[in-house]
Amino acid sequence: MATIRKEILIDTTPEAAWDALRDVGALHTRLVAGFVTDTKLDGNTRTVTFSTGMVTREEIVSIDAEQKRVAWAIVGQHFQHYNGAAQIFPHPKGGIRVVWMTDLLPDSMAGQIENAMTNGIAAMKKTLEARGT
Repeated sequence: MATIRKEILIDTTPEAAWDALRDVGALHTRLVAGFVTDTKLDGNTRTVTFSTGMVTREEIVSIDAEQKRVAWAIVGQHFQHYNGAAQIFPHPKGGIRVVWMTDLLPDSMAGQIENAMTNGIAAMKKTLEARGT
């Protein structure tokens, strides 16, 4: 099973970042603008349209306010297994540190997903910093 981890420092407050991360139906406007072009929420399922045209259905597994962590899974589609989680940590010198991890099968999808996560976390930084603190 492939595990991919991305980390980035973002110049925003933990509160502002958490407010955007927990809004799981607004990825395209509040968290990763440009990387995601549309998000539709139906109960605990969100349909995500990426800038590449790819569309996925993700099940929201957990929104943990205490840990400032959101977890989701993709059931089926191109994957035997897929779960992702993003978590916000205050940074001692100000701002936040975001950790985004994904476990997936088949391993052959790892390169594509790693590239997408690299682009996604850059979009997250740009979106959150543009929104200000």
